[in-house]
Amino acid sequence: MDATVSFAQALRYWFKLGFINFGGPAGQIAMMHKDLVDGFGWIEEKIFLRALNLCMLLPGPEAHQLAIYLGWRLNGYRGGIAAGVFFLLPSVVLMLGLSWLTMAQGGHPVVAGIFHGIAAAVVAIVVEAVLKIGKKALRHRVLYAFAGAAFILGQVFQVAFPWIVLAAGIGGLVLARLRPDIFCRRAPGSKDCVMEEETGPTEFPSHWHIFKVIAVFLVIWAAVTGPVFLSRGMEDILSRIALFFTKAPFVTFGGAYAVLSYITDFAVRLDWLTEKEMLAGLGLAETTPGPLIMVTQFVGFVAAWNNSGAANPAVNGMLGGLVTTFCTFLPSFLFIFALAPYIEAITSNKRLTAALTGITAAVVGVVLKLAVFFAWNTFFPKGAPADIFSMVLTAACFLAIWKWKPSIHVLVLGSGAVGLVWQLI
Repeated sequence: MDATVSFAQALRYWFKLGFINFGGPAGQIAMMHKDLVDGFGWIEEKIFLRALNLCMLLPGPEAHQLAIYLGWRLNGYRGGIAAGVFFLLPSVVLMLGLSWLTMAQGGHPVVAGIFHGIAAAVVAIVVEAVLKIGKKALRHRVLYAFAGAAFILGQVFQVAFPWIVLAAGIGGLVLARLRPDIFCRRAPGSKDCVMEEETGPTEFPSHWHIFKVIAVFLVIWAAVTGPVFLSRGMEDILSRIALFFTKAPFVTFGGAYAVLSYITDFAVRLDWLTEKEMLAGLGLAETTPGPLIMVTQFVGFVAAWNNSGAANPAVNGMLGGLVTTFCTFLPSFLFIFALAPYIEAITSNKRLTAALTGITAAVVGVVLKLAVFFAWNTFFPKGAPADIFSMVLTAACFLAIWKWKPSIHVLVLGSGAVGLVWQLI
């Protein structure tokens, strides 16, 4: 912990970051590195990189977890809480407002035209994400088999995402024993394989530290979800949302798009929302600051709105969105506060790294399945002819991403404007 950085100084930074952290996890991580390492000098380079490695190993949104760790490093637990909360807060408020607009006014021709354009942009963004993740994760031809198997298991056999993650992790461990060369690194310009050395144990707190943190978080979780279960019953939509989004963060390795694939399969299958609404939610998440996985709040809002029964849909939707956000992001604080003291041992463990390599390769296939799902439902909507406009706009967006690399929120907003013009025409 750096005692030279006051809590007030750090708080001002985290508050500002919440409003400007556009660009997805890569942009958010780069922004924190530029400010905290290169700009203010609050965090050492090696500490930042170790923290990033830890967050990449964990399920859930890595940029949000990195912010929590850096806040903890600077000002202890209150610093971690402040960093994690303010990283999300502006996005939470914006997404609640945009979710209401989508559900209350989504049938209006103007709003429908905007979302028509946004849906086409989202397809291009997800396709580009497949290529980007694949280039990074599939560094050996054997790993392409992991990606292909994951795609076939999910697309053809409808295997649930958690089972794919488990199989890929076990496959990574087996592969590390049979082909350790796949997991080595090579120095720039060299063909020599250099195996990573595990770091020896250092001074760690008692393992009771982990149990105490888990106990505290169970109390916090129960304090929020308990009243929901007692007042609504376990079959109510809010209770079902709380249970599902409590489980999801523990199995969603591989970044926001992998999480999204898992959630889309589950939520659409249960008729919580439609494919069209899912595309709209992802488009909204791309245009707001905060982590992309904030789309989960939209899913919870729409699910609660669509299943409000006798309750007011807007109020029920807002409760559903807030419960979803709480359950989705609470585990990020749990993981960091429990594991931060063990960061060096965790990030140097070769077996854990091998399992993550297998999972990351499989995630490429999972995200490809998501891209196929979105493309099919956008280009060939149910009960309507093929959508040539969406095909052309998706191709144009993909070309723009590939050639000019515009900011994602600019691309999405521009596509929404094109959709509006098309609707008016």
